[in-house]
Amino acid sequence: MAFWTLFGLSQGKATTAWPARGGKDGQEGLLGMPRFDAGQCVPDCRACIDACPTAAIAESKDGSVNVDYGRCIVCQLCTEACPSGAMQPSADWAFGVRRREDLVVGTGYQPAAQARTAAFRRSLHIRHVDAGSCNGCESELRALNNPFYNLHRLGIFFTPSPRFADLLLVTGPVTNAMLEPLRATYAAMPEPRWVMAVGTCAVSGGIAEGGYACGHGLEGVLPVDLYLPGCPPNPAAIIEALLLFLGRVSQRVRGGRIGE
Repeated sequence: MAFWTLFGLSQGKATTAWPARGGKDGQEGLLGMPRFDAGQCVPDCRACIDACPTAAIAESKDGSVNVDYGRCIVCQLCTEACPSGAMQPSADWAFGVRRREDLVVGTGYQPAAQARTAAFRRSLHIRHVDAGSCNGCESELRALNNPFYNLHRLGIFFTPSPRFADLLLVTGPVTNAMLEPLRATYAAMPEPRWVMAVGTCAVSGGIAEGGYACGHGLEGVLPVDLYLPGCPPNPAAIIEALLLFLGRVSQRVRGGRIGE
Protein backbone atom coordinates (compact mmCIF):
# COMPACT_ATOMS: atom_id res chain seq x y z
CA MET A 1 0.00 0.00 0.00
CA ALA A 2 2.81 2.40 0.90
CA PHE A 3 4.47 1.73 -2.46
CA TRP A 4 1.34 2.63 -4.41
CA THR A 5 0.80 5.71 -2.27
CA LEU A 6 4.32 6.93 -3.04
CA PHE A 7 3.89 6.02 -6.70
CA GLY A 8 0.67 8.05 -6.90
CA LEU A 9 2.27 11.06 -5.24
CA SER A 10 5.23 10.90 -7.61
CA GLN A 11 2.99 10.80 -10.68
CA GLY A 12 0.88 13.77 -9.61
CA LYS A 13 -2.77 14.43 -10.41
CA ALA A 14 -4.00 12.43 -13.41
CA THR A 15 -7.46 13.99 -13.77
CA THR A 16 -7.91 16.44 -16.62
CA ALA A 17 -9.17 19.95 -15.92
CA TRP A 18 -11.49 19.66 -18.92
CA PRO A 19 -14.16 20.92 -19.30
CA ALA A 20 -14.27 23.34 -16.38
CA ARG A 21 -10.89 25.05 -16.78
CA GLY A 22 -9.69 24.01 -20.21
CA GLY A 23 -7.20 21.21 -20.50
CA LYS A 24 -7.19 18.12 -22.70
CA ASP A 25 -10.36 16.18 -23.49
CA GLY A 26 -8.41 13.05 -24.35
CA GLN A 27 -9.61 12.94 -27.96
CA GLU A 28 -6.61 14.37 -29.81
CA GLY A 29 -6.39 12.93 -33.31
CA LEU A 30 -9.77 11.21 -33.06
CA LEU A 31 -11.88 10.90 -36.20
CA GLY A 32 -15.44 12.07 -35.56
CA MET A 33 -18.57 12.36 -37.68
CA PRO A 34 -17.94 12.98 -41.41
CA ARG A 35 -18.46 16.64 -42.32
CA PHE A 36 -20.86 17.18 -45.25
CA ASP A 37 -20.58 20.06 -47.73
CA ALA A 38 -23.49 19.92 -50.17
CA GLY A 39 -21.82 22.54 -52.37
CA GLN A 40 -19.12 20.03 -53.30
CA CYS A 41 -21.52 17.31 -54.44
CA VAL A 42 -21.20 16.01 -58.00
CA PRO A 43 -24.53 15.80 -59.88
CA ASP A 44 -25.98 12.27 -60.13
CA CYS A 45 -23.27 10.87 -57.86
CA ARG A 46 -24.38 8.14 -55.43
CA ALA A 47 -20.96 7.07 -54.18
CA CYS A 48 -21.52 8.01 -50.53
CA ILE A 49 -25.12 6.74 -50.54
CA ASP A 50 -24.09 3.35 -51.87
CA ALA A 51 -21.18 3.11 -49.42
CA CYS A 52 -23.20 3.89 -46.27
CA PRO A 53 -24.16 0.64 -44.44
CA THR A 54 -26.88 2.21 -42.27
CA ALA A 55 -28.69 4.49 -44.76
CA ALA A 56 -27.46 7.55 -42.86
CA ILE A 57 -26.97 9.13 -46.28
CA ALA A 58 -29.95 9.06 -48.62
CA GLU A 59 -31.27 10.77 -51.72
CA SER A 60 -34.30 13.04 -51.34
CA LYS A 61 -37.09 13.43 -53.89
CA ASP A 62 -35.45 16.50 -55.42
CA GLY A 63 -32.19 14.64 -55.94
CA SER A 64 -30.27 16.29 -53.10
CA VAL A 65 -28.37 14.35 -50.44
CA ASN A 66 -29.78 14.02 -46.93
CA VAL A 67 -27.48 13.17 -44.01
CA ASP A 68 -28.85 11.78 -40.74
CA TYR A 69 -26.13 11.67 -38.07
CA GLY A 70 -28.50 9.76 -35.81
CA ARG A 71 -27.89 6.79 -38.10
CA CYS A 72 -24.15 7.33 -38.62
CA ILE A 73 -21.74 4.69 -37.23
CA VAL A 74 -18.65 6.81 -38.03
CA CYS A 75 -17.20 4.10 -40.29
CA GLN A 76 -15.69 6.73 -42.66
CA LEU A 77 -16.69 4.71 -45.75
CA CYS A 78 -18.46 7.73 -47.22
CA THR A 79 -15.32 9.87 -46.94
CA GLU A 80 -13.31 7.18 -48.73
CA ALA A 81 -15.90 6.76 -51.51
CA CYS A 82 -16.68 10.45 -52.14
CA PRO A 83 -14.89 11.63 -55.31
CA SER A 84 -15.38 15.37 -54.76
CA GLY A 85 -14.66 16.06 -51.09
CA ALA A 86 -18.30 16.64 -50.20
CA MET A 87 -17.78 14.12 -47.38
CA GLN A 88 -14.66 14.94 -45.39
CA PRO A 89 -13.17 13.36 -42.24
CA SER A 90 -13.42 15.61 -39.20
CA ALA A 91 -12.87 15.71 -35.46
CA ASP A 92 -16.55 16.53 -34.82
CA TRP A 93 -17.48 14.22 -31.94
CA ALA A 94 -19.69 16.37 -29.67
CA PHE A 95 -23.05 15.38 -31.18
CA GLY A 96 -25.32 15.35 -28.13
CA VAL A 97 -28.73 16.94 -28.88
CA ARG A 98 -32.11 17.34 -27.22
CA ARG A 99 -34.17 16.91 -30.39
CA ARG A 100 -33.81 14.02 -32.82
CA GLU A 101 -34.35 16.43 -35.72
CA ASP A 102 -31.15 18.30 -34.87
CA LEU A 103 -29.12 15.30 -36.04
CA VAL A 104 -30.45 15.67 -39.59
CA VAL A 105 -28.71 18.09 -41.95
CA GLY A 106 -30.93 20.93 -43.06
CA THR A 107 -33.58 20.80 -40.35
CA GLY A 108 -34.36 23.96 -38.41
CA TYR A 109 -33.06 24.40 -34.88
CA GLN A 110 -35.36 25.25 -32.00
CA PRO A 111 -33.89 25.67 -28.51
CA ALA A 112 -35.32 23.14 -26.08
CA ALA A 113 -36.86 24.29 -22.80
CA GLN A 114 -34.50 24.12 -19.83
CA ALA A 115 -37.17 23.73 -17.14
CA ARG A 116 -37.00 19.91 -17.05
CA THR A 117 -33.33 19.87 -16.09
CA ALA A 118 -33.11 22.89 -13.78
CA ALA A 119 -33.27 20.74 -10.61
CA PHE A 120 -30.22 18.68 -11.61
CA ARG A 121 -27.52 21.27 -12.17
CA ARG A 122 -25.44 20.11 -9.22
CA SER A 123 -25.79 16.31 -9.25
CA LEU A 124 -27.24 13.53 -11.34
CA HIS A 125 -27.75 9.81 -10.73
CA ILE A 126 -27.85 7.48 -13.72
CA ARG A 127 -29.12 3.96 -14.22
CA HIS A 128 -27.55 2.28 -17.26
CA VAL A 129 -29.29 -0.47 -19.22
CA ASP A 130 -27.49 -2.46 -21.91
CA ALA A 131 -30.32 -3.23 -24.33
CA GLY A 132 -28.36 -5.54 -26.60
CA SER A 133 -25.15 -3.57 -27.16
CA CYS A 134 -21.96 -5.03 -28.68
CA ASN A 135 -20.24 -3.62 -25.56
CA GLY A 136 -18.46 -0.87 -27.49
CA CYS A 137 -20.50 1.79 -25.69
CA GLU A 138 -19.97 0.01 -22.37
CA SER A 139 -16.21 0.20 -22.87
CA GLU A 140 -16.47 3.98 -23.25
CA LEU A 141 -18.81 4.24 -20.25
CA ARG A 142 -16.29 2.40 -18.08
CA ALA A 143 -13.67 4.96 -19.03
CA LEU A 144 -15.78 7.70 -17.45
CA ASN A 145 -14.66 6.59 -13.98
CA ASN A 146 -10.96 6.23 -14.76
CA PRO A 147 -8.51 8.71 -13.16
CA PHE A 148 -8.35 10.88 -16.30
CA TYR A 149 -12.07 11.64 -16.69
CA ASN A 150 -13.15 11.00 -13.06
CA LEU A 151 -16.86 11.54 -13.67
CA HIS A 152 -17.65 11.88 -9.95
CA ARG A 153 -15.83 15.23 -9.80
CA LEU A 154 -18.70 16.63 -11.91
CA GLY A 155 -21.37 15.40 -9.50
CA ILE A 156 -22.52 12.65 -11.87
CA PHE A 157 -22.89 9.10 -10.54
CA PHE A 158 -24.10 5.69 -11.74
CA THR A 159 -26.50 3.87 -9.46
CA PRO A 160 -27.32 0.13 -9.48
CA SER A 161 -30.98 0.73 -8.69
CA PRO A 162 -33.52 2.48 -10.93
CA ARG A 163 -35.37 3.60 -7.79
CA PHE A 164 -32.57 6.09 -7.08
CA ALA A 165 -31.99 7.20 -10.67
CA ASP A 166 -32.87 10.47 -12.34
CA LEU A 167 -31.73 9.48 -15.83
CA LEU A 168 -32.02 6.17 -17.68
CA LEU A 169 -29.02 5.77 -19.99
CA VAL A 170 -29.68 3.18 -22.69
CA THR A 171 -27.16 1.54 -25.02
CA GLY A 172 -27.81 -1.02 -27.73
CA PRO A 173 -30.48 -1.38 -30.42
CA VAL A 174 -33.13 -2.59 -27.91
CA THR A 175 -33.36 -6.26 -28.74
CA ASN A 176 -36.63 -8.12 -28.32
CA ALA A 177 -35.19 -9.95 -25.32
CA MET A 178 -34.37 -6.67 -23.55
CA LEU A 179 -37.57 -4.82 -24.39
CA GLU A 180 -39.54 -5.75 -21.27
CA PRO A 181 -36.59 -5.47 -18.82
CA LEU A 182 -35.96 -1.99 -20.21
CA ARG A 183 -39.57 -0.95 -19.76
CA ALA A 184 -39.60 -2.41 -16.25
CA THR A 185 -36.50 -0.40 -15.35
CA TYR A 186 -38.10 2.78 -16.62
CA ALA A 187 -41.32 2.05 -14.70
CA ALA A 188 -39.32 1.57 -11.48
CA MET A 189 -37.75 5.04 -11.70
CA PRO A 190 -39.35 7.80 -9.61
CA GLU A 191 -40.93 10.81 -11.28
CA PRO A 192 -39.61 12.98 -12.78
CA ARG A 193 -37.49 10.71 -14.95
CA TRP A 194 -35.51 11.17 -18.16
CA VAL A 195 -34.04 8.96 -20.88
CA MET A 196 -30.75 9.28 -22.79
CA ALA A 197 -29.96 7.26 -25.92
CA VAL A 198 -26.19 6.64 -26.09
CA GLY A 199 -24.74 5.28 -29.32
CA THR A 200 -26.23 5.08 -32.79
CA CYS A 201 -27.83 1.73 -31.95
CA ALA A 202 -29.92 3.29 -29.18
CA VAL A 203 -30.72 6.36 -31.28
CA SER A 204 -31.87 4.59 -34.45
CA GLY A 205 -30.99 0.89 -34.37
CA GLY A 206 -27.54 1.25 -35.93
CA ILE A 207 -26.09 -1.55 -37.99
CA ALA A 208 -28.59 -4.03 -36.51
CA GLU A 209 -31.69 -1.96 -37.26
CA GLY A 210 -34.67 -3.91 -38.55
CA GLY A 211 -33.08 -7.30 -38.00
CA TYR A 212 -34.90 -10.34 -36.67
CA ALA A 213 -33.92 -9.52 -33.08
CA CYS A 214 -34.55 -5.78 -32.77
CA GLY A 215 -36.31 -2.72 -34.12
CA HIS A 216 -35.16 0.89 -34.34
CA GLY A 217 -33.46 1.58 -31.04
CA LEU A 218 -35.53 3.56 -28.54
CA GLU A 219 -37.86 4.90 -31.24
CA GLY A 220 -41.41 4.10 -30.15
CA VAL A 221 -40.21 2.35 -26.98
CA LEU A 222 -39.51 5.14 -24.49
CA PRO A 223 -39.61 8.95 -24.64
CA VAL A 224 -36.05 10.17 -25.24
CA ASP A 225 -34.78 13.45 -23.80
CA LEU A 226 -31.19 13.32 -25.04
CA TYR A 227 -29.62 11.73 -28.12
CA LEU A 228 -25.92 10.95 -28.55
CA PRO A 229 -25.00 9.05 -31.74
CA GLY A 230 -21.64 7.43 -32.37
CA CYS A 231 -20.25 3.91 -32.70
CA PRO A 232 -19.33 4.24 -29.96
CA PRO A 233 -19.42 7.83 -28.68
CA ASN A 234 -16.19 8.57 -26.83
CA PRO A 235 -16.05 9.38 -23.09
CA ALA A 236 -15.69 13.14 -23.70
CA ALA A 237 -18.79 13.11 -25.93
CA ILE A 238 -20.76 11.30 -23.21
CA ILE A 239 -19.62 13.79 -20.58
CA GLU A 240 -20.49 16.76 -22.77
CA ALA A 241 -23.93 15.33 -23.50
CA LEU A 242 -24.56 14.84 -19.78
CA LEU A 243 -23.46 18.42 -19.08
CA LEU A 244 -25.82 19.55 -21.85
CA PHE A 245 -28.63 17.74 -20.06
CA LEU A 246 -27.66 19.48 -16.83
CA GLY A 247 -27.62 22.87 -18.54
CA ARG A 248 -23.89 23.43 -17.92
CA VAL A 249 -22.91 23.60 -21.60
CA SER A 250 -24.68 24.69 -24.78
CA GLN A 251 -25.76 22.37 -27.54
CA ARG A 252 -23.27 22.44 -30.41
CA VAL A 253 -25.22 20.66 -33.16
CA ARG A 254 -27.99 22.56 -34.89
CA GLY A 255 -29.70 21.15 -37.96
CA GLY A 256 -26.94 18.59 -38.45
CA ARG A 257 -24.21 21.27 -38.37
CA ILE A 258 -21.72 21.50 -35.53
CA GLY A 259 -20.47 24.81 -34.17
CA GLU A 260 -18.40 25.90 -31.23
